[in-house]
Amino acid sequence: MHWIDLSIILIFLAGFSIYGIYQSRFNKSSEDYFLGGRNLPWPVAMLSIVATETSVLTFISVPGLAYRDDWFFLQLAIGYIIGRVIVSLFLLPQYFKSGVNSIYEIIGHKFGPEIQKVASGVFLITRVLADGVRFLATAVVVQVITGWSLTLAVLVIGAVTLIYTLSGGIKTVVWVDSIQFILYLFGGVASIFILLNYIDQSLFEAISALSGQGKLAIFNWKGDLLREPYLFISALLGGALLSFSSHGVDYMMVQRVLGTKDLDSAKKAMIGSGIFVFIQFGVFLLAGSLIFVLMGGVELERDREFTSFIVNYLPIGLKGVLLAGVLSAAMSTLSSSINSLASSTVTDWLGGNQSIQKSQIISLIWGLVLIGIALLFDESDSAIVIVGLQIASFTYGGLLGLFLLSKINRKFHPISLVAGLVASLLIVFYLNQIGIAWTWFIGIAVVVNFTVTHIVNLVFDN
Repeated sequence: MHWIDLSIILIFLAGFSIYGIYQSRFNKSSEDYFLGGRNLPWPVAMLSIVATETSVLTFISVPGLAYRDDWFFLQLAIGYIIGRVIVSLFLLPQYFKSGVNSIYEIIGHKFGPEIQKVASGVFLITRVLADGVRFLATAVVVQVITGWSLTLAVLVIGAVTLIYTLSGGIKTVVWVDSIQFILYLFGGVASIFILLNYIDQSLFEAISALSGQGKLAIFNWKGDLLREPYLFISALLGGALLSFSSHGVDYMMVQRVLGTKDLDSAKKAMIGSGIFVFIQFGVFLLAGSLIFVLMGGVELERDREFTSFIVNYLPIGLKGVLLAGVLSAAMSTLSSSINSLASSTVTDWLGGNQSIQKSQIISLIWGLVLIGIALLFDESDSAIVIVGLQIASFTYGGLLGLFLLSKINRKFHPISLVAGLVASLLIVFYLNQIGIAWTWFIGIAVVVNFTVTHIVNLVFDN
């Protein structure tokens, strides 16, 4: 790696560490630490949501989809916007009216503290496994691009993220997330201009050529409804349900909007994040399509299309900026995960109102757990990685079912609620085994959760 590129990366890492330490002076309570004193600007919360849900895998894989196939993936992003509109209309008003610090307090108010802990426990397990292996996967990408060892990549990303996350709390996390999002989106846009220069075509000429080859097709109307995730209906519904659950009942996402000053600001942040995700996907899909033109469509190793372009074609300096963008995508997800895990632990398990020092210790423990998971496995553990990355889709349906049940004016026996939650998890594992498209997992899981909960509850009623 050229010293200029390395210098850019080091300045970037040092800058965020210093900012986190500086920001720590403004945290006076655990509410400041976990919710930013409930005065986060909504544009910052919005960009933080996008950065949090964007991992290095998104950064790398989305261009690869366009290189190998088309733009069918963009159908999901349309569903994402719809899902966030539903969250804004259906769930956010309840969260703000209740004035909760953790969304799982809603479950506690309705079903009691034990079920609140069950819901929080599902969230904690989901986040630590999913983000632990996602951290591993991103470290592998960083290793490929930088030439660092896997252990060094994990430790560098983990150490810097811990410094600014532990020091500054959620306010630092969301501001850094926002800067990181702008950084890697700039990298994507810059890549498009570099690509156009290499292929010596205008953007209009390149788009016309790609469109003629069917490489820019967005809507897919053909395929098996149950087994093709990018069929329009399944992609739209699957994207909407995924967004409804991930941004409605996953505390890591909801935490950002809870830190805004009011419901109106929260809605702007939530819906705006869906629009920016759509734009982000469009930028990186276009980059992947242009790489296809540059490479003449030759077959490349799967998901290495964008990294090959970064390593072989980007000029010195811009390569450092793109590498900083890659690190940003990894750190934004990791920092958000650490803070939300600690916040849920403090609120749902320890009764809230803990000192900043204790909150920081809990954050440190969760950060070390995530780093430990990334160090424990390696890239050869493909089955573990796949399960880790899929686990959110396994659990989201069950969690969403609990929140929807809390809106029914009826009492449920705790065992019936747990039975419904377990059944929703098992059905997703079964659907995965028989080859049903993942876009149907959440919807079917919610139906199973509702059905089993009511049946078991009838037994106890009798």
